[in-house]
Order: sequence, then C-alpha cells, then structure tokens
Amino acid sequence: MSSTRPAILVTAADLAPQALALLTDFDIVYAGKTPSEQDIVSLCQQHDPVAIIVRYGKVGAEAIHAAPSLRVISKHGSGTDTIDKVAATARHVEVRAAVGANAAAVAEQAMALLLACAKSVPALNARMHSGHWDKATHKSVELAGRTIGLIGLGAIGQRFARMAKALDMRVIGFDPYASKVPADIEVVDLDTLWRESDAISLHCPLTDDNRGLLNRDTLARCKPGVLIVNTARGGLVDEAALLDAVRSGHVASAGLDSFAMEPMVADHPFRDEDRIILSPHIGGVTADAYVKMGLAASENLLAVLREAEVSADR
Repeated sequence: MSSTRPAILVTAADLAPQALALLTDFDIVYAGKTPSEQDIVSLCQQHDPVAIIVRYGKVGAEAIHAAPSLRVISKHGSGTDTIDKVAATARHVEVRAAVGANAAAVAEQAMALLLACAKSVPALNARMHSGHWDKATHKSVELAGRTIGLIGLGAIGQRFARMAKALDMRVIGFDPYASKVPADIEVVDLDTLWRESDAISLHCPLTDDNRGLLNRDTLARCKPGVLIVNTARGGLVDEAALLDAVRSGHVASAGLDSFAMEPMVADHPFRDEDRIILSPHIGGVTADAYVKMGLAASENLLAVLREAEVSADR
C-alpha cells in the first residue's frame, strides 16, 4: 500500500538524523550517492515531491517541471548554482540556501590551504618522507603583515577574515552584494584587489557574471608570487590560465578545493603540479557541518511549506 504522506527528495544517500527528526510527517526519498540529472528527473516523476533537498547533482528545469507538487528546493549548503533558479521562479518554486551553516568548515579549509601554500607543507612533507632535510635551502612565506584579498564577504568570507586578522594580515575585500561588512575589512574594487593582494581567497557564489573571474588578464594584474585559494566554485577560475601562471612562477602556489569538472578527471594536469595543492571539494564536509546544513535545509523547506499552508487557508 503506497503512502499518502507528501514526499521529500534528497539528492544524496543520507541526511543527518537530527534533520530527519524534523521531517517525520514526510516520506523521504533518497537519490543515492552520485545521482545524475536524469536520476533526479525520474524520481520527481515517480514521487512528485513537495520539496527537494539538494546535496549532490543538478536540479534542472526538467526535474522541476516533473514534480507538479513541488513548492521548495532547499540547498544543503550555501551555493545554489546547481539549481535552475529561472525554471524554479517560473513555477513559483522557492529556492532556499543554508547560508552560514558550513561557514566555519569552509573558512577553516581555506585557511588550511593558505597555510599549506605559504609554508610548503605538502612538498616538505614529501621531501622528509623521502629522506631529505631542506632546512638550509628552504624559505617559506610569512603571512603576518601581508595583504589577503577576499572576493566574497558573506558568512564564509567574513569568518575567514577574522582568522586572517588573527595572523596580523591586512584584509581587503570585494563584494558588490554585501550589506554589512565589518569595519576591519577594507572594501576595495577588483582592480585594487588584484594589484595589492599577496594572497587571494575566493568566497563568492558562481554566477554568469563572474564565471572565469580569475583568468589570464586578472592573474597578470596580480603581484608576482601571489598565492591563490579557491574553496568556492571551480567555474570561478580559468584552470588553464592558473596552471600556466603557476608554472611560470607568477603564482607561487595555489590551494584548490573546487574544480570546473567534479570529480577531477584522471588526466587533469593539476595532478602533476606540486605547487597546486588539491582537496576533493570537502571544505564543508565535517561532522558538525553535516548536521548544521541538514538542519538548516530542513528548517528552510518547512518554513516555505508552512507559509504555503497559511496562504492556502486565507
């Protein structure tokens, strides 16, 4: 006998128990660990969910139109670039993000990558394990007194800024959409940021306007020896341009947690470049963030569904 309860589709294989405890009035449908866009469409056709919690995969126009009962798409995280927001708006489906839920996790990963770049942690570790002692020949970068440029001053960018200030770094930032920026972050235009930053960390969402923001032209405007960190979205970076800049030495090192294509393909040239430090888009993947993002995604969708109920009763 089929259930009469409304369905919620989760584009993953699991959701935090604390989040599930909020959703006991619904049937939870899981799309699996790595759902394709067509998998999500098929599940929407089969279960007609009232809400979708997006963890992995893309929710495009076809999926949105395949679920007549759909009222809300709730992101298990802060980036909504994997959701077709135009199609959602056309269907009067709200899109919500778990803003700030993974801020601590992502900011910490960004700082870890910055420090790994500045202090050559992976390279020195590999050399030590191979029996070398490079004390007489190696010099790392001291971050105190250096300028860090932040592109994106939302919850993650501001949290990263506080850590950078604790290292006695000068913090400058660019974000045309930020409404409340702490006074100790010097807001600048992009030209100033490229010109004055000793290190640059990306903390903005991916949009049509900023795709390929870090490219041959903007990298050429940066200081020689700049450090680059990206824990936001891979599409913000022209990967071929970054690789050339690292190989030429114009970029001293880069720490990357996101990529244009994920998972990274086996023959990606980044794999052969020691001065590009890689992690598999796990900035927001901590046990704490898993719970916080699940709770926020669940609370967001419940708020929209309650608002819909109230409107229907009027």
